[in-house]
Amino acid sequence: MITARKTIVELLLSNHPDDCLYCDKNLNCELQKLAEELNIRERRIKARKIKPRLDQSSPAIVRELSKCILCGRCIRVCEEVITANSLDFIKKGSLTHVGPAMDRDFNFSSCIHCGQCVMKCPTGALHEKHNIAEVQDLLNHPEIVKVIQYSPLVALGIAEELGIRFNRDFDRILNSMLRRIGFDKVFLTGTGTDICISELADQLTESLDKKTEKPVYISTCPAWVKYAEQFLPGILPDLSTIKSPQQITGALIKTLIAEQAGIKPEKIFSVSASPCMAMKFEARRDGMMRKGISDVDSVMTVRELARLIRLYGIDVSNIESEPADEPMAGRSSAALLAEVSGGMAEAVVRTAFFTKYGKEADKQLFKKLRSTGTFREASVPFGKKKVNIAVVDGLTGLTKLKASIDSGKIFDLIEVMTCPGGCINGAGLPFSFPDSDRKSRIKMIYQTDETDAVNLPCKSPLLHDLYNKFISENKDIADKKIFHTHFEKRNVLL
Repeated sequence: MITARKTIVELLLSNHPDDCLYCDKNLNCELQKLAEELNIRERRIKARKIKPRLDQSSPAIVRELSKCILCGRCIRVCEEVITANSLDFIKKGSLTHVGPAMDRDFNFSSCIHCGQCVMKCPTGALHEKHNIAEVQDLLNHPEIVKVIQYSPLVALGIAEELGIRFNRDFDRILNSMLRRIGFDKVFLTGTGTDICISELADQLTESLDKKTEKPVYISTCPAWVKYAEQFLPGILPDLSTIKSPQQITGALIKTLIAEQAGIKPEKIFSVSASPCMAMKFEARRDGMMRKGISDVDSVMTVRELARLIRLYGIDVSNIESEPADEPMAGRSSAALLAEVSGGMAEAVVRTAFFTKYGKEADKQLFKKLRSTGTFREASVPFGKKKVNIAVVDGLTGLTKLKASIDSGKIFDLIEVMTCPGGCINGAGLPFSFPDSDRKSRIKMIYQTDETDAVNLPCKSPLLHDLYNKFISENKDIADKKIFHTHFEKRNVLL
Protein backbone atom coordinates (compact mmCIF):
# COMPACT_ATOMS: atom_id res chain seq x y z
CA MET A 1 0.00 0.00 0.00
CA ILE A 2 2.81 2.43 0.90
CA THR A 3 4.61 1.60 -2.35
CA ALA A 4 1.43 2.24 -4.36
CA ARG A 5 0.84 5.60 -2.66
CA LYS A 6 4.46 6.57 -3.16
CA THR A 7 4.36 5.66 -6.85
CA ILE A 8 1.20 7.75 -7.41
CA VAL A 9 2.82 10.82 -5.85
CA GLU A 10 6.02 10.21 -7.84
CA LEU A 11 3.94 10.14 -11.03
CA LEU A 12 2.36 13.48 -10.08
CA LEU A 13 5.83 14.89 -9.44
CA SER A 14 7.27 13.50 -12.69
CA ASN A 15 6.26 16.53 -14.75
CA HIS A 16 5.85 19.04 -11.93
CA PRO A 17 8.06 22.18 -11.86
CA ASP A 18 11.00 22.30 -9.43
CA ASP A 19 10.37 25.85 -8.22
CA CYS A 20 9.00 25.19 -4.74
CA LEU A 21 11.10 28.00 -3.22
CA TYR A 22 9.37 30.55 -5.42
CA CYS A 23 5.92 28.98 -5.47
CA ASP A 24 2.97 30.79 -3.92
CA LYS A 25 1.94 27.61 -2.10
CA ASN A 26 5.40 26.83 -0.64
CA LEU A 27 4.94 25.22 2.82
CA ASN A 28 1.18 25.10 2.20
CA CYS A 29 1.29 22.70 -0.76
CA GLU A 30 -0.46 19.35 -0.34
CA LEU A 31 1.77 17.72 -2.96
CA GLN A 32 4.83 18.95 -1.09
CA LYS A 33 3.48 17.55 2.18
CA LEU A 34 2.69 14.17 0.61
CA ALA A 35 6.19 13.95 -0.84
CA GLU A 36 7.63 14.63 2.60
CA GLU A 37 5.32 12.14 4.35
CA LEU A 38 6.21 9.41 1.85
CA ASN A 39 9.94 10.18 2.08
CA ILE A 40 10.34 11.04 -1.60
CA ARG A 41 13.82 12.55 -1.91
CA GLU A 42 14.58 12.18 -5.62
CA ARG A 43 12.84 12.22 -8.99
CA ARG A 44 12.84 8.56 -10.06
CA ILE A 45 10.23 8.98 -12.80
CA LYS A 46 10.78 11.60 -15.47
CA ALA A 47 8.07 12.79 -17.83
CA ARG A 48 7.65 15.52 -20.41
CA LYS A 49 7.32 18.86 -18.63
CA ILE A 50 4.13 20.80 -19.14
CA LYS A 51 4.83 23.96 -21.11
CA PRO A 52 4.56 26.91 -18.69
CA ARG A 53 1.53 29.06 -19.36
CA LEU A 54 0.83 32.00 -17.10
CA ASP A 55 -2.66 33.51 -17.24
CA GLN A 56 -2.58 36.92 -15.52
CA SER A 57 -5.58 38.40 -17.31
CA SER A 58 -7.79 38.37 -14.21
CA PRO A 59 -7.45 41.27 -11.75
CA ALA A 60 -7.64 38.79 -8.87
CA ILE A 61 -6.48 35.28 -9.87
CA VAL A 62 -3.35 33.95 -11.60
CA ARG A 63 -3.40 30.53 -13.33
CA GLU A 64 -0.22 28.47 -13.79
CA LEU A 65 -0.99 25.40 -15.90
CA SER A 66 2.40 23.77 -15.31
CA LYS A 67 1.55 23.26 -11.62
CA CYS A 68 -1.90 21.74 -12.14
CA ILE A 69 -2.26 18.08 -11.13
CA LEU A 70 -5.78 17.70 -12.63
CA CYS A 71 -7.45 16.97 -9.29
CA GLY A 72 -10.59 18.82 -10.44
CA ARG A 73 -11.27 20.51 -7.09
CA CYS A 74 -11.44 23.97 -8.66
CA ILE A 75 -13.96 22.72 -11.23
CA ARG A 76 -16.18 21.19 -8.56
CA VAL A 77 -16.22 24.19 -6.24
CA CYS A 78 -16.90 26.55 -9.16
CA GLU A 79 -19.72 24.36 -10.48
CA GLU A 80 -21.29 22.93 -7.31
CA VAL A 81 -20.76 25.67 -4.70
CA ILE A 82 -20.32 28.93 -6.62
CA THR A 83 -22.34 27.86 -9.72
CA ALA A 84 -20.35 30.19 -12.00
CA ASN A 85 -19.16 27.20 -14.11
CA SER A 86 -16.02 29.06 -15.15
CA LEU A 87 -13.66 26.07 -15.29
CA ASP A 88 -13.67 22.66 -16.91
CA PHE A 89 -11.33 20.00 -18.28
CA ILE A 90 -10.02 21.00 -21.71
CA LYS A 91 -8.88 18.50 -24.41
CA LYS A 92 -8.17 14.79 -23.79
CA GLY A 93 -5.45 12.31 -22.90
CA SER A 94 -2.00 13.69 -22.17
CA LEU A 95 -3.12 17.15 -23.39
CA THR A 96 -5.82 17.44 -20.72
CA HIS A 97 -5.71 20.60 -18.65
CA VAL A 98 -8.08 22.84 -16.68
CA GLY A 99 -9.26 26.15 -18.05
CA PRO A 100 -12.19 28.45 -18.89
CA ALA A 101 -14.53 27.82 -21.82
CA MET A 102 -12.85 27.55 -25.23
CA ASP A 103 -9.49 27.53 -23.43
CA ARG A 104 -9.55 31.32 -23.26
CA ASP A 105 -8.01 33.46 -20.51
CA PHE A 106 -9.84 34.29 -17.28
CA ASN A 107 -10.85 37.78 -18.42
CA PHE A 108 -12.99 36.23 -21.19
CA SER A 109 -14.70 33.79 -18.83
CA SER A 110 -17.67 33.90 -16.46
CA CYS A 111 -15.27 33.96 -13.48
CA ILE A 112 -16.59 36.18 -10.67
CA HIS A 113 -13.19 36.37 -8.93
CA CYS A 114 -14.43 34.94 -5.61
CA GLY A 115 -11.21 32.92 -5.28
CA GLN A 116 -12.75 29.77 -3.81
CA CYS A 117 -10.88 27.80 -6.49
CA VAL A 118 -7.64 29.21 -5.06
CA MET A 119 -8.55 27.94 -1.59
CA LYS A 120 -9.28 24.46 -2.95
CA CYS A 121 -6.22 24.17 -5.20
CA PRO A 122 -3.73 21.74 -3.55
CA THR A 123 -0.74 23.23 -5.41
CA GLY A 124 0.16 26.69 -6.70
CA ALA A 125 -1.71 26.30 -9.99
CA LEU A 126 -4.17 28.97 -8.85
CA HIS A 127 -3.23 31.88 -6.62
CA GLU A 128 -4.09 35.53 -6.04
CA LYS A 129 -2.62 38.27 -8.18
CA HIS A 130 -0.01 39.93 -5.99
CA ASN A 131 0.17 43.66 -5.38
CA ILE A 132 3.04 43.52 -2.86
CA ALA A 133 5.68 44.89 -5.25
CA GLU A 134 3.44 47.78 -6.29
CA VAL A 135 2.70 48.70 -2.66
CA GLN A 136 6.34 48.34 -1.59
CA ASP A 137 7.49 50.56 -4.45
CA LEU A 138 5.08 53.37 -3.53
CA LEU A 139 5.82 53.07 0.20
CA ASN A 140 9.27 54.43 -0.67
CA HIS A 141 7.86 57.37 -2.65
CA PRO A 142 8.33 60.57 -0.57
CA GLU A 143 5.82 62.70 -2.49
CA ILE A 144 2.93 60.25 -2.13
CA VAL A 145 0.71 60.02 0.97
CA LYS A 146 0.34 56.32 1.76
CA VAL A 147 -3.00 55.33 3.29
CA ILE A 148 -4.31 51.88 4.24
CA GLN A 149 -7.68 50.63 5.39
CA TYR A 150 -8.40 47.13 6.69
CA SER A 151 -11.60 45.22 7.37
CA PRO A 152 -12.51 43.74 10.80
CA LEU A 153 -11.42 40.20 9.84
CA VAL A 154 -7.95 41.25 8.72
CA ALA A 155 -6.55 41.54 12.25
CA LEU A 156 -7.86 38.05 13.05
CA GLY A 157 -6.28 36.64 9.87
CA ILE A 158 -2.94 38.39 10.46
CA ALA A 159 -2.77 37.02 14.01
CA GLU A 160 -3.47 33.53 12.63
CA GLU A 161 -0.84 33.87 9.88
CA LEU A 162 1.84 35.19 12.25
CA GLY A 163 1.05 32.57 14.90
CA ILE A 164 -0.07 35.10 17.52
CA ARG A 165 -2.91 34.61 19.97
CA PHE A 166 -5.71 36.94 18.90
CA ASN A 167 -7.36 39.32 21.33
CA ARG A 168 -9.51 42.42 20.98
CA ASP A 169 -6.48 44.72 21.28
CA PHE A 170 -4.72 43.19 18.28
CA ASP A 171 -6.32 45.78 15.98
CA ARG A 172 -4.30 48.47 17.77
CA ILE A 173 -1.10 46.42 17.45
CA LEU A 174 -1.79 46.03 13.73
CA ASN A 175 -2.17 49.83 13.44
CA SER A 176 1.32 50.23 14.88
CA MET A 177 2.79 47.60 12.54
CA LEU A 178 1.28 49.29 9.48
CA ARG A 179 2.73 52.67 10.48
CA ARG A 180 6.18 51.12 10.97
CA ILE A 181 5.97 49.65 7.48
CA GLY A 182 5.52 53.16 6.11
CA PHE A 183 1.82 53.99 5.90
CA ASP A 184 1.07 57.60 6.83
CA LYS A 185 -2.58 56.99 7.72
CA VAL A 186 -4.37 53.89 8.98
CA PHE A 187 -8.17 53.69 8.79
CA LEU A 188 -10.74 51.03 9.65
CA THR A 189 -12.96 49.71 6.87
CA GLY A 190 -15.41 49.00 9.70
CA THR A 191 -16.32 52.70 9.66
CA GLY A 192 -17.29 52.29 6.01
CA THR A 193 -19.30 49.20 6.99
CA ASP A 194 -21.21 51.28 9.54
CA ILE A 195 -21.97 53.89 6.86
CA CYS A 196 -23.06 51.13 4.47
CA ILE A 197 -25.38 49.63 7.10
CA SER A 198 -26.87 53.05 7.92
CA GLU A 199 -27.49 53.90 4.26
CA LEU A 200 -29.03 50.47 3.59
CA ALA A 201 -31.24 50.88 6.67
CA ASP A 202 -32.52 54.21 5.31
CA GLN A 203 -33.15 52.61 1.91
CA LEU A 204 -35.06 49.72 3.51
CA THR A 205 -37.19 52.09 5.63
CA GLU A 206 -38.02 54.18 2.56
CA SER A 207 -38.96 51.05 0.61
CA LEU A 208 -41.25 49.88 3.43
CA ASP A 209 -42.90 53.29 3.80
CA LYS A 210 -43.59 53.49 0.07
CA LYS A 211 -44.89 49.90 0.04
CA THR A 212 -42.97 49.15 -3.15
CA GLU A 213 -43.22 45.37 -2.61
CA LYS A 214 -39.86 45.11 -4.32
CA PRO A 215 -36.86 43.63 -2.53
CA VAL A 216 -33.68 45.50 -1.71
CA TYR A 217 -30.77 43.29 -2.75
CA ILE A 218 -27.65 44.00 -0.68
CA SER A 219 -24.69 44.57 -3.01
CA THR A 220 -21.71 44.51 -0.64
CA CYS A 221 -20.33 41.24 -2.08
CA PRO A 222 -18.50 42.10 -5.35
CA ALA A 223 -18.46 38.50 -6.57
CA TRP A 224 -22.25 38.32 -6.16
CA VAL A 225 -22.65 41.64 -8.00
CA LYS A 226 -20.66 40.34 -11.00
CA TYR A 227 -22.67 37.10 -10.92
CA ALA A 228 -25.92 39.10 -11.03
CA GLU A 229 -24.63 41.25 -13.90
CA GLN A 230 -23.76 38.13 -15.90
CA PHE A 231 -26.57 35.69 -15.11
CA LEU A 232 -29.41 37.67 -13.46
CA PRO A 233 -29.61 41.04 -15.24
CA GLY A 234 -33.33 41.23 -14.48
CA ILE A 235 -32.67 41.96 -10.80
CA LEU A 236 -30.18 44.80 -11.40
CA PRO A 237 -32.83 47.53 -10.87
CA ASP A 238 -33.45 46.08 -7.38
CA LEU A 239 -29.74 45.80 -6.52
CA SER A 240 -28.81 48.48 -4.01
CA THR A 241 -26.49 51.07 -5.55
CA ILE A 242 -24.75 51.62 -2.22
CA LYS A 243 -21.06 50.77 -2.52
CA SER A 244 -19.28 48.14 -0.47
CA PRO A 245 -17.61 49.24 2.80
CA GLN A 246 -14.18 49.13 1.13
CA GLN A 247 -15.26 51.50 -1.63
CA ILE A 248 -17.12 53.85 0.74
CA THR A 249 -14.01 54.16 2.89
CA GLY A 250 -11.87 54.62 -0.22
CA ALA A 251 -14.17 57.35 -1.53
CA LEU A 252 -13.94 59.22 1.80
CA ILE A 253 -10.14 58.93 1.75
CA LYS A 254 -9.90 60.46 -1.73
CA THR A 255 -12.35 63.30 -0.91
CA LEU A 256 -12.66 64.13 2.78
CA ILE A 257 -9.16 63.11 3.90
CA ALA A 258 -7.54 64.71 0.84
CA GLU A 259 -9.32 67.99 1.59
CA GLN A 260 -8.39 67.89 5.29
CA ALA A 261 -4.74 67.27 4.43
CA GLY A 262 -4.77 69.93 1.71
CA ILE A 263 -3.50 67.58 -1.00
CA LYS A 264 -4.78 66.44 -4.37
CA PRO A 265 -6.54 63.02 -4.47
CA GLU A 266 -4.05 61.76 -7.06
CA LYS A 267 -1.27 62.28 -4.50
CA ILE A 268 -2.87 59.70 -2.20
CA PHE A 269 -2.04 56.02 -2.66
CA SER A 270 -4.99 54.21 -1.10
CA VAL A 271 -4.53 50.54 -0.15
CA SER A 272 -7.17 48.17 1.18
CA ALA A 273 -6.48 44.94 3.07
CA SER A 274 -9.35 42.49 2.81
CA PRO A 275 -10.23 38.79 3.27
CA CYS A 276 -12.00 38.98 -0.11
CA MET A 277 -10.17 38.39 -3.39
CA ALA A 278 -13.06 39.79 -5.45
CA MET A 279 -12.32 43.20 -3.92
CA LYS A 280 -9.32 43.34 -6.29
CA PHE A 281 -11.79 43.23 -9.17
CA GLU A 282 -14.22 45.65 -7.52
CA ALA A 283 -11.57 48.34 -7.09
CA ARG A 284 -11.15 48.39 -10.89
CA ARG A 285 -14.83 48.78 -11.75
CA ASP A 286 -15.80 51.85 -13.78
CA GLY A 287 -18.27 53.01 -11.12
CA MET A 288 -15.60 52.99 -8.42
CA MET A 289 -13.80 56.14 -9.45
CA ARG A 290 -14.45 59.87 -9.31
CA LYS A 291 -13.14 62.30 -11.93
CA GLY A 292 -10.93 59.53 -13.28
CA ILE A 293 -9.39 58.75 -9.88
CA SER A 294 -10.00 55.34 -8.28
CA ASP A 295 -11.48 55.17 -4.78
CA VAL A 296 -9.01 52.38 -3.97
CA ASP A 297 -5.68 52.06 -5.79
CA SER A 298 -4.56 48.63 -4.62
CA VAL A 299 -6.14 45.70 -2.75
CA MET A 300 -4.16 43.17 -0.73
CA THR A 301 -5.37 39.90 0.73
CA VAL A 302 -4.58 39.00 4.33
CA ARG A 303 -1.88 36.64 3.05
CA GLU A 304 -0.22 39.44 1.09
CA LEU A 305 -0.31 41.82 4.05
CA ALA A 306 1.24 39.16 6.31
CA ARG A 307 4.07 38.73 3.77
CA LEU A 308 4.61 42.50 3.74
CA ILE A 309 4.82 42.57 7.54
CA ARG A 310 7.38 39.73 7.51
CA LEU A 311 9.30 41.45 4.72
CA TYR A 312 9.83 44.52 6.89
CA GLY A 313 10.91 42.40 9.86
CA ILE A 314 8.33 43.78 12.29
CA ASP A 315 8.83 42.30 15.77
CA VAL A 316 5.29 41.89 17.08
CA SER A 317 6.44 41.03 20.61
CA ASN A 318 8.05 44.46 21.11
CA ILE A 319 5.45 46.74 19.63
CA GLU A 320 3.08 49.14 21.36
CA SER A 321 -0.57 49.40 20.42
CA GLU A 322 -1.84 52.54 18.69
CA PRO A 323 -5.30 53.77 17.66
CA ALA A 324 -6.32 54.17 14.03
CA ASP A 325 -6.52 57.65 12.53
CA GLU A 326 -9.55 59.91 12.86
CA PRO A 327 -12.21 60.27 11.59
CA MET A 328 -12.35 56.56 10.62
CA ALA A 329 -10.86 55.13 13.78
CA GLY A 330 -13.69 53.00 15.13
CA ARG A 331 -16.62 50.76 14.30
CA SER A 332 -19.66 49.19 15.89
CA SER A 333 -19.86 45.45 16.51
CA ALA A 334 -22.41 45.38 13.67
CA ALA A 335 -19.49 45.96 11.28
CA LEU A 336 -17.95 42.71 12.53
CA LEU A 337 -21.33 40.95 12.43
CA ALA A 338 -21.60 41.86 8.74
CA GLU A 339 -18.61 39.60 7.99
CA VAL A 340 -20.77 36.54 8.68
CA SER A 341 -23.49 35.32 6.33
CA GLY A 342 -26.80 36.84 7.43
CA GLY A 343 -25.02 39.41 9.58
CA MET A 344 -25.36 42.33 7.17
CA ALA A 345 -29.11 41.77 6.74
CA GLU A 346 -29.54 41.50 10.52
CA ALA A 347 -27.53 44.66 11.14
CA VAL A 348 -29.52 46.61 8.52
CA VAL A 349 -32.92 45.65 9.94
CA ARG A 350 -31.84 46.23 13.55
CA THR A 351 -30.42 49.65 12.62
CA ALA A 352 -33.57 50.61 10.70
CA PHE A 353 -35.72 49.52 13.66
CA PHE A 354 -33.63 51.45 16.21
CA THR A 355 -33.54 54.58 14.04
CA LYS A 356 -37.32 54.58 13.57
CA TYR A 357 -38.53 53.44 16.98
CA GLY A 358 -35.67 54.39 19.31
CA LYS A 359 -35.27 50.91 20.76
CA GLU A 360 -33.56 47.66 19.87
CA ALA A 361 -35.31 44.85 18.06
CA ASP A 362 -35.34 41.51 19.85
CA LYS A 363 -32.25 39.60 18.68
CA GLN A 364 -34.09 36.29 19.07
CA LEU A 365 -36.14 37.27 16.02
CA PHE A 366 -32.98 36.90 13.92
CA LYS A 367 -32.13 33.43 15.21
CA LYS A 368 -33.05 31.80 11.88
CA LEU A 369 -30.61 34.05 10.06
CA ARG A 370 -27.82 32.88 12.36
CA SER A 371 -28.39 29.21 11.55
CA THR A 372 -26.75 27.24 8.74
CA GLY A 373 -28.03 26.34 5.30
CA THR A 374 -27.66 27.73 1.80
CA PHE A 375 -31.01 29.55 2.06
CA ARG A 376 -32.53 31.03 5.19
CA GLU A 377 -35.45 33.35 5.77
CA ALA A 378 -37.01 35.22 8.67
CA SER A 379 -39.99 37.49 9.23
CA VAL A 380 -39.34 40.27 11.75
CA PRO A 381 -41.99 42.65 13.21
CA PHE A 382 -41.36 46.25 12.18
CA GLY A 383 -43.97 48.41 13.88
CA LYS A 384 -47.30 47.37 12.40
CA LYS A 385 -45.56 45.67 9.50
CA LYS A 386 -43.26 42.72 9.06
CA VAL A 387 -39.92 42.70 7.29
CA ASN A 388 -39.37 39.55 5.27
CA ILE A 389 -35.65 38.77 5.04
CA ALA A 390 -33.89 36.21 2.85
CA VAL A 391 -30.26 35.15 3.15
CA VAL A 392 -28.41 33.21 0.45
CA ASP A 393 -25.28 31.56 1.85
CA GLY A 394 -23.23 30.43 -1.14
CA LEU A 395 -24.73 30.89 -4.61
CA THR A 396 -26.29 27.41 -4.69
CA GLY A 397 -28.99 28.94 -2.47
CA LEU A 398 -30.17 31.14 -5.34
CA THR A 399 -32.20 28.20 -6.68
CA LYS A 400 -34.17 28.04 -3.42
CA LEU A 401 -34.57 31.82 -3.39
CA LYS A 402 -36.00 31.75 -6.93
CA ALA A 403 -38.38 28.92 -6.00
CA SER A 404 -39.58 30.87 -2.96
CA ILE A 405 -40.16 34.05 -5.01
CA ASP A 406 -41.91 32.07 -7.78
CA SER A 407 -44.27 30.61 -5.17
CA GLY A 408 -45.47 34.13 -4.34
CA LYS A 409 -43.27 34.98 -1.36
CA ILE A 410 -42.42 38.68 -1.16
CA PHE A 411 -39.10 39.65 0.43
CA ASP A 412 -38.18 43.14 1.57
CA LEU A 413 -34.45 42.55 2.05
CA ILE A 414 -32.23 39.94 0.41
CA GLU A 415 -28.60 39.31 1.31
CA VAL A 416 -26.40 37.18 -0.94
CA MET A 417 -22.89 36.08 0.01
CA THR A 418 -20.82 34.16 -2.54
CA CYS A 419 -18.43 32.49 -0.10
CA PRO A 420 -20.19 29.92 2.11
CA GLY A 421 -20.42 31.35 5.62
CA GLY A 422 -19.68 34.87 4.40
CA CYS A 423 -16.42 36.82 4.51
CA ILE A 424 -15.29 34.62 7.43
CA ASN A 425 -14.62 32.08 4.65
CA GLY A 426 -13.08 34.61 2.25
CA ALA A 427 -10.44 33.43 -0.21
CA GLY A 428 -7.96 36.07 0.95
CA LEU A 429 -7.59 34.58 4.44
CA PRO A 430 -4.57 32.42 5.37
CA PHE A 431 -4.46 28.90 3.94
CA SER A 432 -3.82 27.76 7.50
CA PHE A 433 -7.16 29.22 8.63
CA PRO A 434 -8.76 25.90 9.67
CA ASP A 435 -12.34 25.00 8.81
CA SER A 436 -12.70 23.40 12.25
CA ASP A 437 -12.10 26.75 13.94
CA ARG A 438 -14.51 28.70 11.76
CA LYS A 439 -17.50 27.95 14.00
CA SER A 440 -15.61 29.24 17.02
CA ARG A 441 -14.73 32.42 15.07
CA ILE A 442 -18.39 32.97 14.23
CA LYS A 443 -19.33 32.33 17.85
CA MET A 444 -16.79 34.96 18.93
CA ILE A 445 -18.39 37.48 16.55
CA TYR A 446 -21.84 36.83 18.00
CA GLN A 447 -20.48 37.13 21.55
CA THR A 448 -18.88 40.47 20.66
CA ASP A 449 -22.26 41.66 19.41
CA GLU A 450 -23.81 40.70 22.75
CA THR A 451 -21.23 42.47 24.92
CA ASP A 452 -20.32 45.55 22.87
CA ALA A 453 -22.07 48.74 24.03
CA VAL A 454 -21.85 50.20 20.51
CA ASN A 455 -23.51 47.31 18.69
CA LEU A 456 -25.21 49.41 16.00
CA PRO A 457 -23.94 52.23 13.77
CA CYS A 458 -26.67 54.58 15.01
CA LYS A 459 -25.20 54.29 18.53
CA SER A 460 -21.71 55.27 17.42
CA PRO A 461 -20.60 58.79 18.50
CA LEU A 462 -17.76 58.55 15.98
CA LEU A 463 -20.15 57.90 13.09
CA HIS A 464 -22.47 60.66 14.33
CA ASP A 465 -19.55 63.12 14.25
CA LEU A 466 -18.43 61.86 10.84
CA TYR A 467 -21.86 62.57 9.36
CA ASN A 468 -22.53 65.87 11.14
CA LYS A 469 -19.09 67.47 11.33
CA PHE A 470 -17.49 66.24 8.13
CA ILE A 471 -19.84 64.80 5.51
CA SER A 472 -22.77 67.24 5.87
CA GLU A 473 -20.44 70.27 5.93
CA ASN A 474 -18.50 69.23 2.82
CA LYS A 475 -20.37 70.48 -0.26
CA ASP A 476 -18.69 67.92 -2.53
CA ILE A 477 -19.93 64.90 -0.58
CA ALA A 478 -22.97 66.18 1.37
CA ASP A 479 -25.32 64.66 -1.25
CA LYS A 480 -23.72 61.25 -0.54
CA LYS A 481 -23.31 60.50 -4.26
CA ILE A 482 -19.83 59.18 -3.53
CA PHE A 483 -21.49 56.32 -1.61
CA HIS A 484 -23.32 55.09 -4.72
CA THR A 485 -22.37 53.28 -7.92
CA HIS A 486 -24.12 51.66 -10.89
CA PHE A 487 -24.43 48.20 -12.40
CA GLU A 488 -24.88 46.95 -15.94
CA LYS A 489 -25.42 43.70 -17.79
CA ARG A 490 -22.23 41.84 -18.73
CA ASN A 491 -21.90 39.52 -21.70
CA VAL A 492 -19.35 36.76 -21.18
CA LEU A 493 -18.27 33.54 -22.85
CA LEU A 494 -19.88 30.49 -21.26
